[in-house]
Amino acid sequence: MPPSPLSPDDDLVAPAAGSAPAPSFSPLYQQIKTLILRSLQSGEWKPGEAIPSEVELATRFRVSQGTVRKAIDELAAENLLLRRQGKGTFVATHSERQVQYRFLRLKPDLGDLDSEGPAQRHIIDCRRLRASADVARALGLRSGDMVVQVRRVLAFQGVPTILEDLWLPGQAFKGLSAEALADYPGPTYALFEEEFGVRMVRAEERIRAVAADAAQAALLDVAAGTPLLSVERIAYTYNDTPMELRRGLYRTDSHHYHNELS
Repeated sequence: MPPSPLSPDDDLVAPAAGSAPAPSFSPLYQQIKTLILRSLQSGEWKPGEAIPSEVELATRFRVSQGTVRKAIDELAAENLLLRRQGKGTFVATHSERQVQYRFLRLKPDLGDLDSEGPAQRHIIDCRRLRASADVARALGLRSGDMVVQVRRVLAFQGVPTILEDLWLPGQAFKGLSAEALADYPGPTYALFEEEFGVRMVRAEERIRAVAADAAQAALLDVAAGTPLLSVERIAYTYNDTPMELRRGLYRTDSHHYHNELS
């Protein structure tokens, strides 16, 4: 069922079911943005598919085309939608060049990601197990719920550079295997979109410096005690639902962590 249309006089977004009632004044274009997000979340328009035109959406929501355009502009700035000149607006996918490196902040000291080429993935382990308390808390699960844990090494130009552990909700990622992760030619988040219908739309990271222990050093081909960058990421799908906990150890002898602030 399509979202209920809004009149130009509406200036409130209704609180979600079960939430405490509180006034939340919102510009009309923000309300349209919320309705478009609901359609994305429900799967009405899937990654890579075109969404209706601005004129069609304006008619659907009974607002001006300019209001719809402003909502779409924000969603495009957030990498949720992608405008293609002369073709329309599409649901962004992690297969797109503009999006696939969105969450990767490790850059080579010389050249760029294009010149370095894609990472070579070595899957060490992929198994289903019960979530520990800290993993369950990060993923919004109950302690003991089933999760998929993946350990892998990412190498660039043959040099092992990142050691990662990933935890994913078991219910959402039934059937994920080491073979699927190793054989998929594109980014891992694109695999999650295509095979499991899970799109990561934002992430939070915590960064600290650590020293490699003996096991980590062996996998990254460095000496024990080598300084590494520890990056813990929680990635979210629509509606701020956590869908991945990722803990990575990064070598920084030929790479650096790069973030643009604005």
